[in-house]
Amino acid sequence: MSIVWADDLAGIDWDELSELYRIAPLGNKAPADLALVFGNSMFRAFANEDGRIVGVGRVLADGRDCAYLCDIAVHPDRQGRGLGRDIIERLLVRCRGHRKVILYAVPGKEGFYERLGFRRMTTAMAIFEDQAGAYGRGYLTAP
Repeated sequence: MSIVWADDLAGIDWDELSELYRIAPLGNKAPADLALVFGNSMFRAFANEDGRIVGVGRVLADGRDCAYLCDIAVHPDRQGRGLGRDIIERLLVRCRGHRKVILYAVPGKEGFYERLGFRRMTTAMAIFEDQAGAYGRGYLTAP
């Protein structure tokens, strides 16, 4: 079956989306939190196949200067088959006109994003709710 794309929130099963993030594996994201963050995102891409969400991504953006791609997830059954690339490319089209497009990758996945044109930043910094966990998962480097 082919992918059916959507960008609106109508009909999204937030429990199903939460499960996708868990198995992708990108962590535990509560359904209510996902509804909030996707609702506050300027752009979204939902990839559906056989009536289920198999890929997703979103963009926080200000309309001109900065766009931040985040929460890109692909169902394990669909990983390695180009769906992640398709999600990123769809979102990048929506980000045209922004002066910079930023994302941070799961450690070990940087090469995937480099092949799509992203380059490492020398000045990126972050404060995480769980700083120790971020160090442990490789998102932060030691000071």
